[in-house]
Amino acid sequence: MLVSLAFLSPSSVAQQKNEISGVLGRTFISDQSVPGATFFDHVVHFGKGVTVEASYGRHLAGHRHNTLTFEVPLLINPDEDLGFGQNVVPEDYRSYFLTPSLRANFLADTVISPWVSLGGGFAYFSPSSSLLFGGPSPKTTANDTGALQVGGGMDVRVWSRFRVRAEFRDYYTGVPELNVSTGKSHQHNYFVGVGGVWRF
Repeated sequence: MLVSLAFLSPSSVAQQKNEISGVLGRTFISDQSVPGATFFDHVVHFGKGVTVEASYGRHLAGHRHNTLTFEVPLLINPDEDLGFGQNVVPEDYRSYFLTPSLRANFLADTVISPWVSLGGGFAYFSPSSSLLFGGPSPKTTANDTGALQVGGGMDVRVWSRFRVRAEFRDYYTGVPELNVSTGKSHQHNYFVGVGGVWRF
């Protein structure tokens, strides 16, 4: 029986063409100053929003050592807090990133498999209707932009179908509408998280 299982194991792993994953982490965004402003604290400060990523992947090519997977990560940051010296910016905003990508896993048949990912899609920003220190925001229109995703991480095999994933992704996007101009047309949204992968 053990010999039979040993022969069947590689074929069963090869049949695991699909995967779903869930990752929990935080998004980091560099602060942005407002050019020409002279009042105290004229820098827009971004919080470190708790962020959730859900992803579907489909194995395309490769076997054992190196594999190529088509993945569709959806990143949701429901509460990105803001800070500023005047009551003109929203108190927070929500962001959604959807970026179909290609992921290359190395040493895929070992316990630890590092990987890199590259793709593109869109970003959607939805500002709060309230200002930072209270009162209605004059501009609550959501906006969407293009998004470039570059990432890397590692998968650690816990069981034949389950893996623990640690990852870092940079979503390079346009900027949300914050009622002030920072002179920036793009920003880096750095996501760091840990989660699990189920293969089937």
